[in-house]
Amino acid sequence: MEPRNFDGDADRPRSAGAKQTGRVLVIGPYLRVRAGGADAQSESHVQRDAEARLDEAAGLARAIDLVVADAIIAPISQIRPATYIGKGKVEEIAALAKSLDVELVVMDCALAPIQQRNLEKELHAKVLDRTGLILEIFGRRAKTKEGSLQVELAHLNYQRSRLVRSWTHLERQRGGFGFMGGPGETQIEADRRLIQERISKLEGELKKVQATRRLHRAGRLRVPYRVVALVGYTNAGKSTLFNRLTRADVQAADMLFATLDPTLRALTLPHGGKAMLSDTVGFISNLPTQLVAAFRATLEEVLEADVILHVRDISHEDAEAQQSDVDAVLRQLGINPDDSGRIIEVWNKIDRYDSEQREELLNIAARRPEDHPAMLVSAVSGEGIDALLSAIEERLAAKRTTLDLSIDAADGAGISWLHRNSEVLAKELHDGRFDMTVRVDETKRDILVNRFDAVPRVA
Repeated sequence: MEPRNFDGDADRPRSAGAKQTGRVLVIGPYLRVRAGGADAQSESHVQRDAEARLDEAAGLARAIDLVVADAIIAPISQIRPATYIGKGKVEEIAALAKSLDVELVVMDCALAPIQQRNLEKELHAKVLDRTGLILEIFGRRAKTKEGSLQVELAHLNYQRSRLVRSWTHLERQRGGFGFMGGPGETQIEADRRLIQERISKLEGELKKVQATRRLHRAGRLRVPYRVVALVGYTNAGKSTLFNRLTRADVQAADMLFATLDPTLRALTLPHGGKAMLSDTVGFISNLPTQLVAAFRATLEEVLEADVILHVRDISHEDAEAQQSDVDAVLRQLGINPDDSGRIIEVWNKIDRYDSEQREELLNIAARRPEDHPAMLVSAVSGEGIDALLSAIEERLAAKRTTLDLSIDAADGAGISWLHRNSEVLAKELHDGRFDMTVRVDETKRDILVNRFDAVPRVA
């Protein structure tokens, strides 16, 4: 469905007929940005296209099986404290919602609790803002216990300030511990106490998850497996690339937030070395802060990663704005997106370009600074994957030491130890001894030097 611009006296569409389950009207209440004005300063430094933003919002609604009856842009000059949009537009949207017979109105913005309640009264329909919509998607997609805990924590933090005597069902979630009053006696303050108790419990359980993850990472440190993490905007093709690199079968679909729970698989490098590849949740513009906080346990894989692959859908019309959004989330996590020693930019979906467009893209990539290269790949066709693997190996090798050594061919235990604890680059048999070139983590360097008389390779 093509988005329409709803500014002033737009024509009303005809009634959609009988009421259908899950019908939704998507509204894009975007500020008119004046060049150099105060509004421009509040926006991301890369201005997002309004129609692309609205299309993304409609895609989010469809991701939870809602039927988008219409999607319209409602440009505003300023944010109104009571209803976010002006009174005239509220009346226009109310009439449109009635004519379309929709059950839900999605506002592609972050609404204050009072704005949400006022809009519901004026529009005579349930109102959901962008944060609530994303939380709903995450709630449906979380499959593991960890993912469910994270989503519930984020959802409760979001709802805590929006209570209107509608949360008495929480006492059933608690199983009745320490609370004797029935639903008729429940007040907003009591509901908030119930929510806070549940939040405290979830935070305790997530601390256990974090402790378990730390144990897993400590185990990986004892084995020389480096970690490579995939990050990127949702639907950039991370899961498809993950499957291509690891021959895994993680769900991949042309859908926003097709995968949510993190996945780790072994990655084989060109010279036989191993690394662990982590697929993480996709980012999105205006990602709710509640989700960034709740998913920090999952995103610790990114924080601890030796190499981060920033996967971009280079064919998307808003590719630059999406990059800016991902960089913003990385900064929230304390990661410098300009750290060229750690981050590799991957331009995915080049299979969508014809030969002439692809050549132009290659020229653009070639003009980038040497310390900020871009790897052009197609996760679908496999084009560019070998070059990407070599770049990953090279980046990992920069943090390791290359040593030469000679070992008796009869020393099976020693040879086995070297294969388990280092990356064997070369191995040749001469007069009953193996001349070997190995690459090893700094933590194992002294062991090799002392045990095998290994010497650093001269460049």
